[in-house]
Amino acid sequence: MKALLVVTGRGLGGDAAIALNLIKTLEKKGVTCEIALDESAPGLLFEKNGYSWHKISIPQAGGHAATKLTAVKGALKLLTATFKARKLIKRLDVDFVIGVLGGGAIVGSLGAKFARKPAFSLISTPLDSKVCPKFNYCFAFPEIYYFRQENLPANIDKSFYPLADNIGQGDASIALEELKKFPNFDENKKTILFSSGSSLFNGMIDGVDLASKCSDKYNLVLVGIPLEEEYLDMLDKDKVIYAGYINWISHLFKYADLAVLTDDGVSLQEAIASKIPIVTLTRIKWGRYQNMAGVYKGAIIESEVKDVCKSIEEAFDNYDSIKSNVLKFSDECLAAGDILADKMIKKVK
Repeated sequence: MKALLVVTGRGLGGDAAIALNLIKTLEKKGVTCEIALDESAPGLLFEKNGYSWHKISIPQAGGHAATKLTAVKGALKLLTATFKARKLIKRLDVDFVIGVLGGGAIVGSLGAKFARKPAFSLISTPLDSKVCPKFNYCFAFPEIYYFRQENLPANIDKSFYPLADNIGQGDASIALEELKKFPNFDENKKTILFSSGSSLFNGMIDGVDLASKCSDKYNLVLVGIPLEEEYLDMLDKDKVIYAGYINWISHLFKYADLAVLTDDGVSLQEAIASKIPIVTLTRIKWGRYQNMAGVYKGAIIESEVKDVCKSIEEAFDNYDSIKSNVLKFSDECLAAGDILADKMIKKVK
């Protein structure tokens, strides 16, 4: 059995990580996987993991941040993109197509339709959730409103994100050794991880900066690559440990006492799988609000950036209760990739 995954984005961050995790799960089940990215995508995450990819056109409308203008611009490029995808699907003679979020979901959906191949769409944005269910079976991720609905259309199912095998199996001692390399790390303090994913948004910088001014009783560890280099100028490097883009995040999730994250994406589910209590800062990414506290009930304290200090103290005051609720979701999050892959394979067969 062979599948083609049409992946939106640059092949670097969350979209690529979702695709990569699903690919590895499908491969364990005997499915050969091909990857298609936009011709401008550097694809570094796939390259780092030993995967090559096909270059096609995957227009983007901006995902959750899409406007009418960006949607129109994306639509104008869609016709060419669809037929490039159709040509690739027919040439590879795959058994099914998986469109991964946003433009990748839409291009994969339409290309498969014209190539007369079964397709699945992984949806989480307003635009892909409107378009893709018209053409094929879809899996709604936690950000999209479908995930919180009890009754869904017949061709839409729910899914948590597929996760990497090593998530939830980190080694706290490895993270400790890495943190000891930073001169301002204090092993006797509790540690808080701040992250907005692989990309570091300005709002998360604001959050960790406020936390550094409120108290000096925690190690504040910030990870990610800033969208703009000048963001880092705001940091007090004596009070904040800036770790950058790290390959030991699974270990840090195990070592840290609390995670302060954005209210979306794979990182939040990785923290749940790692059984760590969470504070989510809302409206960090383009002002959007995802209500992840409504999905992972009791496992998350939701906060505006300006209230981060109060929310951190609330999390530690209610630590045992939050942790017990995190445990209710962790196994389901860890099993999500296998469940998703099994459902796809069963439907194709």
